[in-house]
Amino acid sequence: MNALDTQTRIAVVGAGAMGSGIAQVAAQAGHEVFLFDQSAEAVDKGRAGIAKQLQRRVDKGKLDQATADAVVARVLPANQLSKLATAGLVIEAIVENLEIKQKVFAELEDICGEQVILATNTSSLSVTALGSALKRPERLVGMHFFNPAPVMALVEVILGLATDKNLAEQIHATAAAWGKKPVFASSTPGFIVNRVARPFYAESLRLMQEGAGDPATLDALLREAGNFRMGPFELTDLIGQDVNYAVTSSVFAAYYGDFRFQPSLIQKSLVDAGRLGRKSGQGFYAYDEKAERPQASTTASYSSDEKQLVVEGNPGVLSGLVARAAEAGLEIVERDGCGLLRFGRATLALTDGRMATERSVTQGLKDLVLVDLAFDYRQASRLAIAVGEHTDPAATEDALALLQQLGIQVTQISDLPGLVVMRTLAMLANEGADAVLQGVASPADVDLAMQAGLNYPQGPLAWSDRLGDGVVHQVLTHLQASYCEDRYRPSLLLRRNAFAHQGFFQEAAS
Repeated sequence: MNALDTQTRIAVVGAGAMGSGIAQVAAQAGHEVFLFDQSAEAVDKGRAGIAKQLQRRVDKGKLDQATADAVVARVLPANQLSKLATAGLVIEAIVENLEIKQKVFAELEDICGEQVILATNTSSLSVTALGSALKRPERLVGMHFFNPAPVMALVEVILGLATDKNLAEQIHATAAAWGKKPVFASSTPGFIVNRVARPFYAESLRLMQEGAGDPATLDALLREAGNFRMGPFELTDLIGQDVNYAVTSSVFAAYYGDFRFQPSLIQKSLVDAGRLGRKSGQGFYAYDEKAERPQASTTASYSSDEKQLVVEGNPGVLSGLVARAAEAGLEIVERDGCGLLRFGRATLALTDGRMATERSVTQGLKDLVLVDLAFDYRQASRLAIAVGEHTDPAATEDALALLQQLGIQVTQISDLPGLVVMRTLAMLANEGADAVLQGVASPADVDLAMQAGLNYPQGPLAWSDRLGDGVVHQVLTHLQASYCEDRYRPSLLLRRNAFAHQGFFQEAAS
């Protein structure tokens, strides 16, 4: 399906930060754009904001002045909906209220005629419900941009129950022509990003509640081991604790109280206290001029005279640690086994979702030290470990000495199932798998949405594939057994893939 040509006039209803940002995107792509708001002052402010943003690019040498002036000139003020009559695509970016949006769309249907495409930038409302009050619901599609619209690459193209598929494909092609990375999603609560991202915040809040670590430590682990751009605590402070809590509560309610989306009492306390993050000066962190960011917890330094690292069987993703050890001058000794590493008195293993204490007893592994997941063990600068109740402190010291010798800062957390990065990734992949299973989006679109919309280092489904055959399913199964909670139930699609020995994109690694 071809994109809308640049002769098609675009209209944006709502001149706030999001609406004016969308107008800028369309104007930069060469369209003439009507910018409407009930307040003429808001329209003027929106156009001035566009000019200011473009001028910054000019000042940095990223845009020439003539092009910037031309973009601003293509954004035309409109103070009445009737002025939008010639628009071929109208994008609504107003308050998140079903009745108000339906009223505006009903007026636009009469003003713009039968061939107009109506798009909503809603982040939380059902496109199906919005279309139910229209004469031509097949002409309504979701076009969910992310803030700031001129910068963020992702656009979720949402199909309501009545949305014409060809029309949705045209909007998808148009978003791509505007330089965006569009994905398709069906109209379900949270669409892709706001649904699949919930565990990123929820699991760290749960780990904090269970005493795994403070916000600075957990943030550092997800950044420095998981390669996420920001940790969940600093990110929710940036988003606004009230905004993030409201989205979680909305998704939780929309899924009829499914405990996978249960809001956190810790976050509710912050909201109740008015500690909303950066905008209020205090959230998980303080933001006044004199405030210093707390340091992540790091274990004391240890050394060892041990010169050999014994590798028993296929270490899987831990092979990155083995390569790092070889580069550090350790002798690598290979033996048959089940993927364990032995260094001095320590037995090291990648977490499989069980507590170290449980795994050491059930598998008969003496002096077990569990290692958390890293996005790339060759590059990770920090890792979490956990030890069982029966692990000799001397063995723990050997494990610490090994990792520190490889240039890795180590954070020892309490013996909790799944540790930090593995637990987070498993839950993200689980939610992504359920979105695929339920027909919300394809695996490719789930992963693209999480990378383009939230800057994840890799899509959670591709990352799950990279871990190997059934690893994430096994972690989730053990988490569910440990907590006896439906929150950790593995997706049927993950379970099917595990037994079929296949991944989302390829045959799973054995």
